[in-house]
Amino acid sequence: MMNDDLDELLTCRLDKKRKQVEPVTLVIFGASGDLTRRKLIPALYHLYLEGQLPEPFRIIGFSRREKTDEIWRQELWQSLQKFSRTQPVELSSWERFAGCISYQRGDITQDNDFKRLKQRVYAAEHPVLAHQLLFYLAISPSQFMHTVSALSRVGLLRHQTREHGWQRVVVEKPFGHDGPSAQSLNDSLISFAHEKQIYRIDHYLGKETVQNILVFRFSNAIFEALWDRRSIDHIQITVSESLGVGSRGGYYEESGALRDMVQNHLLQVLSLIAMEPPVSLEDESIRDEKVKLLRSIRLIDSSDVFDQVVRGQYFAGQLHGKMCPAYRQESNVSPTSNVETFVAMRLLIDNWRWAGVPFYLRTGKNLPLSASEVRIQFRPVPNILFAAQCGQHLDANALTLRLQPDEGIHLRFNGKVPGNSAELRPVKMAFHYNAEFGAYTPEAYERLLLEAMAGDATLFIRRDEVEAAWKIVDPIREAWQGRDLTNKEFYSAGTWGPEASQVLLAQNQHVWRTPLSIS
Repeated sequence: MMNDDLDELLTCRLDKKRKQVEPVTLVIFGASGDLTRRKLIPALYHLYLEGQLPEPFRIIGFSRREKTDEIWRQELWQSLQKFSRTQPVELSSWERFAGCISYQRGDITQDNDFKRLKQRVYAAEHPVLAHQLLFYLAISPSQFMHTVSALSRVGLLRHQTREHGWQRVVVEKPFGHDGPSAQSLNDSLISFAHEKQIYRIDHYLGKETVQNILVFRFSNAIFEALWDRRSIDHIQITVSESLGVGSRGGYYEESGALRDMVQNHLLQVLSLIAMEPPVSLEDESIRDEKVKLLRSIRLIDSSDVFDQVVRGQYFAGQLHGKMCPAYRQESNVSPTSNVETFVAMRLLIDNWRWAGVPFYLRTGKNLPLSASEVRIQFRPVPNILFAAQCGQHLDANALTLRLQPDEGIHLRFNGKVPGNSAELRPVKMAFHYNAEFGAYTPEAYERLLLEAMAGDATLFIRRDEVEAAWKIVDPIREAWQGRDLTNKEFYSAGTWGPEASQVLLAQNQHVWRTPLSIS
């Protein structure tokens, strides 16, 4: 039997039990925004090309700007040629897809505009499209409640019942700006819809390698047996960005790196890496374990924040041969801003599996490269045999899960250099998605939109997840409040953050590993 035949024989097709995607009307609030143009419409178009959208379906854009169906379609066509992952975009395919797209001018503060939206929804050629509705809130969080309450008042959003079909609401981050505001937002949302109708989206959970974390851990006995304090020395999670804030200065002044990245992206990845095995692959079982893990993270007392957390802000520097302005020189940024553009922290998990194992999280703007990865650093071998002779030159084993770019998994171990001499050197085994499967890797929004249509909440964030994450972040934010940045907290654009981030790891004889080399 050929290897390819064996691989096919051993392929387990989990999607046979996957929830079916039913005919749906998707209403996008914020139809004129960047998210719609850059992510949502390209994702939906790719799903259409691959035959994964249900039949029938339709897309209605809702925004304040005055435009016709044709004008909106033309705008989307132009955006698609820039942001589609399949180039060139075939005009004939687009025209068929665009035939299912329409535009509704509307103001979220005006009930009459929602009544007109209801008329358009109910005027569907296929009756099922009037009652199976997905509302995507690609708008400012301050507008969430206006929108949801108006949908409820006109009867487009009901608490889920069998006779009324189904309605779901997709909510973009940020989910509040602190714990109390997140709780208030959640309370308001569930006054108009059941928790199971609310899909809080974090695009990181749609990334292929993030999804593969559970498969990697729980379908491979060779690794799961090592996945605890007895074998693992520490874990590093890095999400670095080589760009500055650019035109997002106004938003960043309100969020900062702690709210923008740590509270959601990094803690979500951490929960998947460290959670206990769920009792099943059902969405609630997986989310139950994620919540348990987040609640097991030791909260940092305000008096310990500056010992366990490092903040930073970039000043002018050179990156890839180009001068980058300081954060305080960016558009819509205060010249005296204390907002952090870099965060590094050490977290501990108080449970049996991870007792004493430090988890290091790091994220920042204007760093040397853009990369996201998880590095599992195993404990060193006992100081006998090879370790006794090589000392610090004998590197500990490491497993790296690269989330982006070049998604894959790398295992680092020691091997003998060929030849007559007895020379050891670190080597690595590498798995890359593109090389192994020879297929495209879908964009995160493609998978997430498909799951929302199917009613599968596995890759979405539950209310108690949001609130548990804020409990971790809030004490840090409060300790920083009202305290000016010191000179030691600034870092040059193009470097790996303040020197204090290196000191943070050195306290435990650890060092940050650079994602570039996957070493």
